[in-house]
Amino acid sequence: MEKKTINKLNPSFMQSINIAEKFCKEWEDELVSDEVLADRIAELVDTRNGIRGFFAYALSDVNCTLLDKLPSALLFKLREKGEPIVCLVVKNFIMSSAQVINHRRDKNAIYENISKNISERCLDLLRKLDTKLVTKEINEVIYNLNKMGNGFNSSIRYDDEQKKFIKERIKKLSN
Repeated sequence: MEKKTINKLNPSFMQSINIAEKFCKEWEDELVSDEVLADRIAELVDTRNGIRGFFAYALSDVNCTLLDKLPSALLFKLREKGEPIVCLVVKNFIMSSAQVINHRRDKNAIYENISKNISERCLDLLRKLDTKLVTKEINEVIYNLNKMGNGFNSSIRYDDEQKKFIKERIKKLSN
């Protein structure tokens, strides 16, 4: 059997999720300091898969309280990374907000609450990231909202109820 290793320079999306989970658990178990955690995550989010994997885990896992408690050392590193972080968090904010409506329609309270939690975590993080970058990304979303939609290729556009809800959520950024 071949030993599986993680390519530290370019982990896959799944490897990045697993790495993020490990980092989060070590931090929550107080095995690493805020500063060490921030340095590790900063290295992980240097790649596209790293950013995606970290946020896939940190935003969606209800047991990971990292973004809820957001150590200042980590916030500093995320702000330092700039646009790629803001862009991904905005996308997650918009998609999770739209999903709240989908799950509500399907009467799936469990998934609706998961999407609400992701949307709230994104909202809280966006309030703490670089205001100019967040404003730029949000303005692009508002401008392109009619062209955006569910799925990776946006072939199914957001409907009026979803767009209204997304706009309501965006207004909460300034509160």
